[in-house]
Amino acid sequence: MIPQSSWITVLIVLPTLVPMLGAALTLLRGRNPAFQRPVTTGAIGIALAASCTMLYLTTKNGPYAVHVGGWGGRDGGTSPLGITLVVDRLSALMLVVSTTVLLCVVVYAIGQGIRDGTTEQPVSIFLPSYLILTAGVCNAFLAGDLFNLYVSFEVLLAASFVLLTLGASAERVRAGASYVLVSMVSSLIFLAGIAFAYATTGTLNLAEMAVRLDEVPDGTRNALYAVLLVAFGIKAAVFPLSTWLPDSYPTAPAPVTAVFAGLLTKVGVYAIIRAHSLLFPGGSMDTVLMIAGLLTMLVGIFGAIAQSDVKRLLSFTLVSHIGYMIFGVAVGSTASTSAAIYYVAHHILVQTTLFLVVGLMERQAGSASLRRLGGLIASPLLAVLFLIPALNLGGIPPFSGFIGKVALVEAGVADGSVLSWILIVGSVVTSLLTLYVMARIWTKGFWRARADAPEGNMASSTPSALVEEGTDVLVAEREDVGRMPATMVVPTAAMVAVGLALTVWAGPIFAYTDDAADAVLDRAEYITTVLPHDSTAADHLMPRGGGR
Repeated sequence: MIPQSSWITVLIVLPTLVPMLGAALTLLRGRNPAFQRPVTTGAIGIALAASCTMLYLTTKNGPYAVHVGGWGGRDGGTSPLGITLVVDRLSALMLVVSTTVLLCVVVYAIGQGIRDGTTEQPVSIFLPSYLILTAGVCNAFLAGDLFNLYVSFEVLLAASFVLLTLGASAERVRAGASYVLVSMVSSLIFLAGIAFAYATTGTLNLAEMAVRLDEVPDGTRNALYAVLLVAFGIKAAVFPLSTWLPDSYPTAPAPVTAVFAGLLTKVGVYAIIRAHSLLFPGGSMDTVLMIAGLLTMLVGIFGAIAQSDVKRLLSFTLVSHIGYMIFGVAVGSTASTSAAIYYVAHHILVQTTLFLVVGLMERQAGSASLRRLGGLIASPLLAVLFLIPALNLGGIPPFSGFIGKVALVEAGVADGSVLSWILIVGSVVTSLLTLYVMARIWTKGFWRARADAPEGNMASSTPSALVEEGTDVLVAEREDVGRMPATMVVPTAAMVAVGLALTVWAGPIFAYTDDAADAVLDRAEYITTVLPHDSTAADHLMPRGGGR
């Protein structure tokens, strides 16, 4: 019988390793979709199963750490060389939510019809790239050192660029180039931060850095924190580092936009939570984060109001709601961190679902523009699939969006500072305006007659797919529009159901996020798990459990 520690070692590497192996296999059989599709769904399914198992184990036993490689140093009290992977309650929850989303989206993409196997539409690279993206996301949540986190970001960047530019239309290449340019700037800043961190502490292991940074002068410590916040803030699309996002995501096909919108920015938010709690406790940048959170909420939602394309509108709401998560991180209490973690999970599910629904709207109506949409209420199923996540994002009771916002407001009230009260007002205004933009899509897209839309007589000739080849035609002349394949509807409905589960089981889930927030803020459990032979490490820590 294999000891439990060996099982954990295998489990922790599975969410990264299996998708990478799947990517290699699907790349080798690039012209065989019948082989690629089951391998892809199977690989992500294994990652999901491993993530669920780790969620159960961390809930029961606390965090686990694995030193892949692990050459020397451990007995001497210093971190081993190699790659450190750590799973705790926070990372396990992020893994489960992310792999669930990744599985539903890839089934949706397959259902949409990956146009493969011809020289004119060479998108056999889609599923291998998607698997590499999956490995990058999972590895980012498991990374126990800064360099491994950096590698995860680079893996995400490489896969993202391929997915964004599928079809190689001028618009997508232009959006992809912009995305890559911003991501490279972010990577260079992150790389500078890594060099700064190593020069300051002599290590890149997060647990060991957490101990050594307590002995670093405040000025140096804050400078390092600022560099990392800029790098993570670009990934998370925190204002004013968010201007790249609304121009990059909407040009991609629906499943790609959905998974980008739902997941990639949350990797940045996760990195901010980890840096804020583990490396730089004490709240030295909380004022900056609060102001950034407020501006992110307001600028994002005002940008959404000005849009007429549903994809761009949702991209701006994505930016806006990142502000809620930064709000929770910046307040810094156990309650606010718990609310932020809950809101991250809620927003991944809801934002992804809305983009999947937009893909269905494009198939039905031949457009995602409010200047062309109308009469979609004729499809009650599509109306229900849109209405539930729209109300959820808008924060209507009793959905999870409302529960998350109320928890953040309560944490802000408990904090009681002037900035917290300003953020509370900003969050309420943002919530009302989010409801307004969702109502705008509903009234114009579903209830208005299409003939009343300014460009209601025009549509794309073919549904939006991975390969962009459609042109504008009269509505009556469009091809293959109006049907919604079951393989697209079922994963969308599954995402709606998972989003509703966050409402139905909000109590137990909040109990879980409370425990996760306690562990994240306390730090001792994480550090002693990674450095079990360093008996002095925990003595240097500054416990923050219970918040301010």
